[in-house]
Amino acid sequence: MRIIWWGTSDKGKPRNRILLAALRVAGADVTEIHHNLWNDVEDKSQLSGPQRALRYARWLAAYPGLLWRFLWEPKPDAVVLGYPAQVDVLVLWLAARLRGVPILMDLFISIYDTTVIDRGLARPGSPKARLLWALEWLACRAADRVILDTRAHARYIEEMFRLPPGSVGSVPVGVEYGHFQHQPPAAAGALPRVLFYGQLIPLHGIEAVLAAALSERGKAYDWVIIGSGQDAGKVKTALGEEPPGHVTWIPWAPYAELNQWIARSDVCLGIFGGSRKAASVIPNKLYQSLSCGRHVVTRASPAIDELLADGPDGITLVDAESSESLLDGIETAVRMGCKPPSSAMLNSFSAERIGAQVIEYIHALRAEPRSQGAANQRSSPGEGEE
Repeated sequence: MRIIWWGTSDKGKPRNRILLAALRVAGADVTEIHHNLWNDVEDKSQLSGPQRALRYARWLAAYPGLLWRFLWEPKPDAVVLGYPAQVDVLVLWLAARLRGVPILMDLFISIYDTTVIDRGLARPGSPKARLLWALEWLACRAADRVILDTRAHARYIEEMFRLPPGSVGSVPVGVEYGHFQHQPPAAAGALPRVLFYGQLIPLHGIEAVLAAALSERGKAYDWVIIGSGQDAGKVKTALGEEPPGHVTWIPWAPYAELNQWIARSDVCLGIFGGSRKAASVIPNKLYQSLSCGRHVVTRASPAIDELLADGPDGITLVDAESSESLLDGIETAVRMGCKPPSSAMLNSFSAERIGAQVIEYIHALRAEPRSQGAANQRSSPGEGEE
């Protein structure tokens, strides 16, 4: 199968690198027609006015060359757009229609949901919020197939943008196995080590982690918090000028070193936010920790239930936004010996499995009559409905 990976997707993010690698592992011949625009931007919402204007100017200037290369490339079986693809799909739509090439778009992170609902950076109903909603509404209809990371997230996006039930597919995030391989149990320390890492945004529920770590019960563990972002001020305020000895905050760690931090930990933490989005996603770090053989404590949700279908070992579920429930979960995990995930669970998000799922969606697109976009598509045969 010949596939073109097209556009301005952020190859600095693991999701895109994993999808690309998985397609090749699954036997696809992938040609990249790509402009590397975002790899040096960790959080796009934090760009300042001049920085944002310059970046957007470079963004628009990249499209003529990308379109020219697409039109002259031998016709592929499909074109895949990695995230963020909301603008890419609108630019490519006409050229893809003229050539009869179906578009598969990985929405992965909704700009509207992230900006307006999850982070509260724009007021619902404001001009900015309406513009973002309209952009993604149109993008979802321009693509022939939209995918996300979980079935729960797919149903959420269908509701948000008024798409037909079952029209959005799902492919798990997975993990870059070259970076996150199985690690032996951590060396015994004075206290069991609990690791939290990730961007400090509302999704992750850092307040619950801080409350647990700074409680009397929390003193039974060695806590390491790695991350910065929107909620970094909450960490700084909670820890004060002289943080307690059992809590360490590291604002940033290189991606290449995360596996070492995981290897030195007994329990890794997932997400604990109370939003619908937090209930709908499984973040990179959870797959990474499981792949390294570590036990994960995370909030109960419809999304995580999809992963638990392949076995309960490796994950302990707790209530969202609850420090007491989080401490109960950590205590249970440690008492039970921090069981690693089963091989069945690890296989469910292998590169072979991820690549095969994407190719299955493309085969389904090619077998169906041309439509007006993802609004008319249904889940492929065999994909479970919630």
